[in-house]
Amino acid sequence: MAGSCSAQLHGEAAAFTAALRSLVNNPQFSDVTFVVGREQQQVFAHRCVLACRCQAFRGMLTSDEDPPSSIPPQGPFILGNVQPEVFLAVIEFLYTNSVTLNSHIAAVTYGQADLQQHCLAFIEMHPQAVVQTRGFHELSDTVLARVLRSDQLAADELDLVQAVREWAHVSSAVLERPVPEVAALPVQELRLPLLAPSELATLESQNQRDLLIPVDSIAAAWRSHALRRGSGVPSHLCRPRRGTRPRNHHRHLDPHSK
Repeated sequence: MAGSCSAQLHGEAAAFTAALRSLVNNPQFSDVTFVVGREQQQVFAHRCVLACRCQAFRGMLTSDEDPPSSIPPQGPFILGNVQPEVFLAVIEFLYTNSVTLNSHIAAVTYGQADLQQHCLAFIEMHPQAVVQTRGFHELSDTVLARVLRSDQLAADELDLVQAVREWAHVSSAVLERPVPEVAALPVQELRLPLLAPSELATLESQNQRDLLIPVDSIAAAWRSHALRRGSGVPSHLCRPRRGTRPRNHHRHLDPHSK
């Protein structure tokens, strides 16, 4: 008997993305609607796409009381304080994994209370994809600091430090201001004590070139290693994130450990 065989087929990525983009705000097969902004613009969407791509939307569109076979809600869900262009940008990214964000849309997104949590939840789940977008480099220092305060970011601290460094160099060039100045606010949210000694040494060497991170912050991280506890460091800077890779010394940073 001839052995079975299998082959993996890969379709054209651009065609797949274009097909999904055609569903953005398309009433055909839509099973949920939103009424967005003061203009009360109607936006059509597909609950299965929103729910599988964003945990925040999943919670918004389902409840514990809904049986698995229940008919999806039609809405409309009222988002009166959200600008339509911002909401549609978020929807497009969820459907296609790409969107062109200008600095206006990025800033406004984080000024909208109704949409802020949805956007943050998506960034928390897909930080590696987000930091590669042009929109990430156009974020303000305030917005970036807000993102970095999250415990739920699915990224390791070493990767976040590199992302902030790249963001800072772009911002420095655009704003014509020194790297340490433009990065002062978000750098305060980097959790340096989570890095292993070898990683911290490499970071210290890199830091000599652009002075991204204040010397006092690096010294505090070294002190946490020397004392084997997060002494003198704000407690949240010693707390691992959801995507933090475990290191041996992390157990010493737990204030409850003995």
